[in-house]
Parts: sequence; C-alpha cells; structure tokens
Amino acid sequence: MKIKSLRYIVNQGFTSVWKNRTMSLASVASVTATLVVLGLIIILVLNINNMAKLAQVQFETIQVFLKDELPLEDISDIGKQIDDIDGVKSTMYESKEKALQNLINRWGEQGHLLEYLEENPLPNSYIIYLDSIEGAHGVVYELEKIAGIDDIKYYKEIVDVLIRIASFIRNIGLALILALIVITIFIIVNTIKITLNARRQEITIMKHVGATDWFIRCPLIIEGIVLGLIGALLSVAIVHYGYYHFYNMMLTRFTVMFSIYMISVEEMLSRILIMFTIIGAGVGALGSILAIRRYLRV
Repeated sequence: MKIKSLRYIVNQGFTSVWKNRTMSLASVASVTATLVVLGLIIILVLNINNMAKLAQVQFETIQVFLKDELPLEDISDIGKQIDDIDGVKSTMYESKEKALQNLINRWGEQGHLLEYLEENPLPNSYIIYLDSIEGAHGVVYELEKIAGIDDIKYYKEIVDVLIRIASFIRNIGLALILALIVITIFIIVNTIKITLNARRQEITIMKHVGATDWFIRCPLIIEGIVLGLIGALLSVAIVHYGYYHFYNMMLTRFTVMFSIYMISVEEMLSRILIMFTIIGAGVGALGSILAIRRYLRV
C-alpha cells in the first residue's frame, strides 16, 4: 500500500470520528461505561483469585507427626520415604525442641508461659512442601502407608473448598468478561452502521469508480479502533482512580495484613491498561468489520 493511500485512510478514519462526533461521543460513552463495568468484574475476579492462590500456598504443606521414642535411623528412613512420594517438592524435619521454640515465638508476650513446662508435649515431625495443592490427596494417601507416622495434619476441607472457589471464580469471571465484550462489540457495530447509513451513497460511488473493498473498509476500521481506544483509556482512568481509593481504604481500615492479599495499585493498573487497550482496539476493529460487510455488496 502506498504511503499516500495509507495517509488518506488514516486521515479519513479520524475525520469520520470528528464528523460524526455526536454519535462518536455516545459510542465512546457507551464503550467506557461497558468497560468500567468489565473493569470492576476483572478487579473482583483478579483479587479473589489472588487471595485464593495466596491461601492455597499457605495450605500447600502437610505436617506429619512421628511416634514418640523413634530412633534417629527410623526418623531418617521416614524422611527418605516421604521424599520418594510423587507430588512432594521438599521436606523439612522439625524436632520437638524446635517445635516448642517456634510455638513460644508465635505466642509472643505470652510465650514465657510455655517455658515452665516440665515436659515437652510436642512430637517430632516432618513438614512436607507440595508441588501443587491439587496433588495433596494423593500424597496423604501414600503417607498413610508409612510406618512410624502417628498423625497427619492436613487441611483437607479447606483445600477442597479453595480448589472449588478458584475454579468457580475463573469460570464465572470468564463468562461475564466474554458477555461484556460481546456487548461492547454490539455498541461499536451499531455506531459504525449509523456512519455507514450516512455514507451509503459515497460508498456506492467509490465502488463504481473501482475502489477496493479494503480501501473503503480501512477508514471505518480505523474509526472503530479509535472509538474503542478512547473508551478504553477513559475506562482505565476511571477504574484506576476507583481502585486506588478502594485499596487505600482497605489499607487504612483493615491494616496491612489484609492488603497483602490484594493486587497492588501499580500492578492492577498495568494489567487493566494492557487488557483494555487490546479489548478496545480489538472490539473496535471487529465491530467495524461486522458492520460494513453488507454495505460493500453493491
């Protein structure tokens, strides 16, 4: 394509946006509103998914307590058997003395109360780190076969719930996102159709004088992309502003401990900026292509 023709196509695309500024403004407002709703859903989905993942990491460990008075050789042999189980990433041995010291540290100011115990009631144990939480059930099944293990600390119900929550959120979020993308495409299609109705005679003349379909189509695709991008950038600004204040509110009211489960403002901005730019440009181009098809059958 010649540079002159490319310049003409781009100019026509932007000119069309300005000529039909009333409808363009309505289209941008509709796209912005739709993407803001989409942004709220994405923020909710990403944060809940992030919370579920962080919670899963905390439960991606299994602790096995060993029977009292096991000799060191047996303890070492149990550790080797655990390491050989599929799904086990690594193991860490925790002696009963170390376990008591960790408990004292966790109790903080009240920890000194434990120092007066006549006998350490805690058992020796192995802390098992898993490759993934999905493989936890299989690992527990194999652990139950090992002699010398007295008890297995495993958050089975919590693990099952977390897996179901993560799967449910992904599925529902994806369905809502796809539905809103379809709505955005519908808005773009109808806006471009209004432009095409006003230019029906011009398109017919261009076709009769030998203009190719793509020569006619490209300015309208540019118009759709411009409308989509403007709507996307406006929605990014609105969503970012809202999330910034929401994040700070959560930080103030629920302390830093809660905010660690939330995606940071900077990371969320980078995610929605990339996502909305692609969605805005994509649905704008696709909407234009869908809208113009029947107008080119001259």
